[in-house]
Amino acid sequence: MHNGFNLSEYGLTVAEVHRNLPPSSLYEHAIRYEKDASIAESGALVAYSGAKTGRSPKDKRVVKHPDSEANVWWGSVNIPLEHHSFEINRERAIDYLNTRPRLYCFDGFAGWDPKYRIKVRVICSRPYHALFMHTMLIRPTKQELADFGKPDFLICNAGEFPANRLTAGVDSKTSVCLSIEDQELIILGTEYAGEMKKGVFTVANYFAPKRGLLSMHCSATADHESGRSSLLFGLSGTGKTTLSADPKRDLIGDDEHVWSDDGVFNIEGGCYAKAINLSPENEPDIFQALHFGAVLENVVLEDNHVVDFTDTSITENTRGAYPIEFIKNARIPCMAGHPTDVIFLTCDAFGVLPPVSALTPSQAMYHFISGYTAKVAGTEMGVKEPSATFSPCFGGPFLVWHPSKYAELLAEKMKKHQANVWLVNTGWSGGGYGVGKRIKLAHTRGIIDAVHSGQLARAKRQQHPVFGFEAVVECPNIAKEILWPRDTWSDQAAYDSAAQKLAGLFVENFKKYEAGASAEVRAAAPKA
Repeated sequence: MHNGFNLSEYGLTVAEVHRNLPPSSLYEHAIRYEKDASIAESGALVAYSGAKTGRSPKDKRVVKHPDSEANVWWGSVNIPLEHHSFEINRERAIDYLNTRPRLYCFDGFAGWDPKYRIKVRVICSRPYHALFMHTMLIRPTKQELADFGKPDFLICNAGEFPANRLTAGVDSKTSVCLSIEDQELIILGTEYAGEMKKGVFTVANYFAPKRGLLSMHCSATADHESGRSSLLFGLSGTGKTTLSADPKRDLIGDDEHVWSDDGVFNIEGGCYAKAINLSPENEPDIFQALHFGAVLENVVLEDNHVVDFTDTSITENTRGAYPIEFIKNARIPCMAGHPTDVIFLTCDAFGVLPPVSALTPSQAMYHFISGYTAKVAGTEMGVKEPSATFSPCFGGPFLVWHPSKYAELLAEKMKKHQANVWLVNTGWSGGGYGVGKRIKLAHTRGIIDAVHSGQLARAKRQQHPVFGFEAVVECPNIAKEILWPRDTWSDQAAYDSAAQKLAGLFVENFKKYEAGASAEVRAAAPKA
């Protein structure tokens, strides 16, 4: 029934093509044809991505074309490629796929709002990749599949085959190249499935702002009754996925959303969670979602096929992908009303930022463009000093336009729909890393609950002398002393100098965006 779907329009002549196979069939194919796939005791398919166990941002290229050239933020994120080189890569990918005994095609949607959804076609030769995109895209009904027609965007995944390094503009054996005009993504030299997911997000990040919509790297939840949403932005390790798994609210999605004129919708049909140290105690929703139909990537199995989530011998970046309906409180379709609250999560390892502060619209734009968090340095080398990380719009690697484009859209939508904006520190208190302690997850959850109940909007505040925003100094069920960080440090002069140091890092980082930012946004900078 599925055999022989015609892909000849792409130059593919393989006779055996399987389109939109159900997970059970993809499991059979993976066990039969993949060299090392297996089934975990929980029922998830376990697969391995080979040498690359994470994204390769330095190998991502965007075709420079007169129609889109002026819109693209060129630089280290969007590295230009000539169209001729793209065509060589495409030819190479097609030639490789034509040598395969069978191919897999998955047709699905990106975007839950039918008005704005993008039709995506994935062509690949590994059952694992087909199942991964079955979990991550929105799965069409039988009727939608019959009426699918021509896709808006094609992913051609020939990741097992290397790129040719002699191709102009391609300087490694890995190449992930996007042509906005051809509406195609070509993958060579990496079998890491996350490249496909982020390729779709990059495309959404180009087309959404073109239509006046804001695409966002954030998680979203909704109030059971009112249906109003709340957004959680944050870089890796700040708690975006963990805090969006909130039993008191409906889950809209954990990673990629669009804010349209009608509200918020998820771009994806699934979640892609970090699996390192996963346990049923800490993250019960995610743990239980990794059953039949889910994909576990690069994890280590014990003899009894139970996953050892603490084993990072293959990679620290072990992950699980599962359809969003595997989370009990997911709202299907994944759409909700306009946000009441926008929350920027940051893990400040310097121990300077308050647990929660309210931001004005211009401060919100400043912090959104900055996208700050701090990573704890490798302590094994005796390095005690945390390092600041800035990623514009909390999703730098996936932006296509200049960060100010997304920041302006955010400010405009927040103003129109009167959303409150909060900066929440999930990092250190009472001193920086090595001296202070990590703010308890229970405290952060309590703060988020108070945001959602509306109590924080009315709470007492105090202006921070260096950062200028208003720290919330009273929050139900949270000890008052932890809300004003200077009071938690035994050496307050050390706090003042740490605050100055962090402010200096913000100011230095923002220099590259100053030219594109308004006077109000520039004035929202901390006083270093």
